Amino acid sequence: MAQHSRGTTDQGRSPATLPGPAVTGFSAAHRLLSLDIVLALLALAGGLRVLYLAAPAPALPAEASNVAHAYALGHLTPFTDAGGAGVSPFGWWQLSAYTMVTDAFGRSASALAAVREAVLVAALLSALLLWFLARRLGLTRWAAAAAVLLLAASPLALGLHRLVVVEHLAVVWALGALVLVTTPGARIRHDALAALCLLAAVLTSPLALVFLPAAGWLLVRRAPARAALVAVLLNLGLGLAFGPAAGVLRPHLADGGRPSIADWVALDPAWAVLSTMALVAALAVTALRPFAVSGLLLVAALFVPGVPDTAVLALLLPLTPLLLAAVVQAVSRQRVPAHRWHPGRRPGTVPAAVVLLAVVAAGWSYGYPALHPTTDRAGPLAGAQEWLRANASGARVLVDDGAWAELAKAGWPTGLLVPPAACAATCPPAEWAVFAGGTAEVRGRHPAVGAALAEAGVTAVFGTGDRAVTISRLGLPAADPAAPSEESARTHAGEALAASTRISLPPDASAVLRAGHVDPRLIATIAALAAIRPVSVGAFPAVPGEDPAGQPRRRVLLTAAKDAVAAFYTGQRDLFRPSSVTETADGVLVTYPLFAPPGLLVPFSSP
Repeated sequence: MAQHSRGTTDQGRSPATLPGPAVTGFSAAHRLLSLDIVLALLALAGGLRVLYLAAPAPALPAEASNVAHAYALGHLTPFTDAGGAGVSPFGWWQLSAYTMVTDAFGRSASALAAVREAVLVAALLSALLLWFLARRLGLTRWAAAAAVLLLAASPLALGLHRLVVVEHLAVVWALGALVLVTTPGARIRHDALAALCLLAAVLTSPLALVFLPAAGWLLVRRAPARAALVAVLLNLGLGLAFGPAAGVLRPHLADGGRPSIADWVALDPAWAVLSTMALVAALAVTALRPFAVSGLLLVAALFVPGVPDTAVLALLLPLTPLLLAAVVQAVSRQRVPAHRWHPGRRPGTVPAAVVLLAVVAAGWSYGYPALHPTTDRAGPLAGAQEWLRANASGARVLVDDGAWAELAKAGWPTGLLVPPAACAATCPPAEWAVFAGGTAEVRGRHPAVGAALAEAGVTAVFGTGDRAVTISRLGLPAADPAAPSEESARTHAGEALAASTRISLPPDASAVLRAGHVDPRLIATIAALAAIRPVSVGAFPAVPGEDPAGQPRRRVLLTAAKDAVAAFYTGQRDLFRPSSVTETADGVLVTYPLFAPPGLLVPFSSP
């Protein structure tokens, strides 16, 4: 199918396309049909990825670092990550360029969603380039569509393509290079562009080096002399990037960690089985052998300690659907004595296809629900931002990589955000700490952060599990072990208050009060108000995030005698002065600031 320049291809060399009839041209109807198929596949791929853009699991720790670097570059702000997330200056520049050109940070609910948009666009470009590469290799229109469909709709692909890893960008460059190498009648300019694309892929991710054997093999088959030119250009670029310009261009892989290969394969077990079969079978097909070798090199990288499985799978993802579709087409053409692929001509082909579809459907029926689709584009960090804005505005905050990007996007001055990398022997003075997810890895890399967090008091928690965002108060005085229990005092005082005949309480408010979950200042002021007039308590509304942290409720809704209640609380002074007294349609909402002084309920401390 491919056309070659005279004198550039040896007659004895294997062709670069699958065996099939020569095609001299395409009618307008065929071109329109191909265009319709491509647009439909791109619409399917884009729609599914938008739906799963905010899917919470599986999670990737290095994703937060890439998002923060993209934000910092786009806003000319210095940032140093916590370490272990890999280094890809060229990849970060690409992500940042997309967000600046499209104003993604201004449009998106979170910094993470903004940068994930760039990955979504990269996924669509990969699907488009995979179509062109499949057609360049001689796959029929329907075989090429099947390959793109697997890439577009696999739960494994959806899970990978929502994560901000630079390997998705490297795939686009690598596929672009392979499309240029397999272009019919390719000229020197195509080879030069292919060399630049390969260079860009390697600078984005070092793992993209595995595509060099496939590209070089195809070039040698087609034009050995021009293959040498590509090798010279590529080596020159790599020499500069890893030599004099290494400080600003040299990439490094992220540390290995979760999610593991088992976590990913669980989303689509059929993909793992069929990919293995396709990689092995493709070695027997001359036109596919270069791609099979690169794919097997990627599989071998999965067994290298320290290599992140997510990065390897991101690069392997477009190869295996291509090889699977090509192998099926090659086998079908050998079995059917016609030039076109007609699976229904053999009695055994239809049952085999049905079994194959059933296996894929069974895997996908588990994989799609496991991705947990959601319309929440903000996540727990949005709640943490609101809490900080209301309770710690203008404070210096110790943050991890994920919280740094989100708080910076929300308008928090970056000079008041202290990343873990700024903590050498000790951390700079900070009043609060905000960490998204676990802190074990950060504590291990930065002992000063661990020491600061060990003495911190958890004040609010948003989200659950790996996505939980914890807000802690730093610098609190250590509790006196000999001091009476504050919780016990709140419990006894709350029981006494709930038993008063001058206070009316709904059952849920009474349960909160008797359990000792109400702020001592509220207990004391409600008791003082009840001595003056009967009190009607509507509820003790929780401040979002504080109940999971074990903080007592510091708000009360009083539903009777609004004017008298408002005057009573606005007249309070010193320790008992509320932070806000607000009249609502249901009553007067009284809110106290955080951290009641100890000892306010000493008479109730004894058991």
